Amino acid sequence: MRTDVTFAIQQFGMSERRACKLVNLDRSSYRYEPAPDHNAQLREELVNLAKQKPRYGYRRLHALLTRRGHHSSPQRLYRVYKSEGLAVRRLKRKRLTRPAALLPHLHRANQEWALDFVSDALATGRGVRVLAIVDAFTRECLTLEVDTGLSSQRVTRSLEQIIERRGIPQSIRCDNGPELTSRHFLGWCEERKIQLIHIQPGKPTQNGHVESFNGRLRDECLNATWFRNLADARKKITGWQDEYNCERPHSSLGYRTPNEFAEILKSSLMTG
Repeated sequence: MRTDVTFAIQQFGMSERRACKLVNLDRSSYRYEPAPDHNAQLREELVNLAKQKPRYGYRRLHALLTRRGHHSSPQRLYRVYKSEGLAVRRLKRKRLTRPAALLPHLHRANQEWALDFVSDALATGRGVRVLAIVDAFTRECLTLEVDTGLSSQRVTRSLEQIIERRGIPQSIRCDNGPELTSRHFLGWCEERKIQLIHIQPGKPTQNGHVESFNGRLRDECLNATWFRNLADARKKITGWQDEYNCERPHSSLGYRTPNEFAEILKSSLMTG
């Protein structure tokens, strides 16, 4: 309506009063000038970041923007986030009421590693498997091994490579897959005196740390990425692993990255 009034005034020389009366618009409404958008810069940065990280919620986006020097409150950012329609849509699933699984009290790195497999497919339709190993305390992703098949020997080889650079774990928590119940894997754990914890069948919540990690891996990487071939899958999944460890704020770690949290632990041990 404002544009109609302006057009009538400019093209036909009408008075403001007459033009507003013709389109049934109050003169005060025509004269109203909206206040400047004080969130313009924040809005632009938030939208750009949300396009790069479409599966991040507003708290994680707030942590990233704070790192970049945008010191706004979470409440202010949430208002902008909501007004731009950036909320992450998640499927609502029925939740079964079950007693919480008993978990050990974790207080240091390498106390327990959690291990699991994730499946996906290449553009050719060929299936691939991803071996995910995380430190249950620091939430670091220790490896993402990608191949069309992963035997128990391949699993222990990956574990040996991790042990070489960060030491041996006290325990390993995993499900009851054939690779993880084979004589080779059981013998390897016994030889290195690593406690092996097999969760109960049908109860993935007993390995909640790696299950949660796998959810992020699938949501932010596997479902959002097209893998042309095996080499392309390895490159992109490894890139996401680096981003997860070094850039992605983790809510359970006070919105620090896993690497930052691990460095804080190392510093506290050295000073203590």
